[in-house]
Amino acid sequence: MEALEAILTRRSIRHYTDQAVSEEEIEKLLRAAMQAPSAGDEQPWHFIVIRDRATLDAIPAIQPYAQMLKEAPAAIVVLGDPRLERKVAGMWLQDCSAATENLLLAAHAQGLGACWCALHPIETCVAAVREMLSIPKDVTPLAIVALGHPAKEKPPVDRFIATRVHRERW
Repeated sequence: MEALEAILTRRSIRHYTDQAVSEEEIEKLLRAAMQAPSAGDEQPWHFIVIRDRATLDAIPAIQPYAQMLKEAPAAIVVLGDPRLERKVAGMWLQDCSAATENLLLAAHAQGLGACWCALHPIETCVAAVREMLSIPKDVTPLAIVALGHPAKEKPPVDRFIATRVHRERW
């Protein structure tokens, strides 16, 4: 799948088959995430791969919009670590968001389904996930991406809105 096709056809997938996501697929996703642009090339990210069924089933009690984790065979938590920012402080949020989008596109390009579930800036979610996964207090869980083989295909949606495009000035 070419890059533009992946971008224009990617959808949030919330229902999965029970087929496992392989270690090879996970590594490709992590490699894609870590290729994201990063301010000052500081790469202030960490990732937690979750396959444990009990953990995946428990997260929706913390983040109610993450119900798809009850079906997902795997998930990746994207974490920002400001301690890794030496030159450009405060950019972890943008850098980790870019890494998350790369992960989503790589999942789609591999034929996997994925769904981005926000954790940050919802403090209750951040605190509960930090405790559940033993995340250091200086590291912030930005999002959790549910992963699996799609139970059904979702057609692309054209989200282009010409009235939101401004030329030269507002």
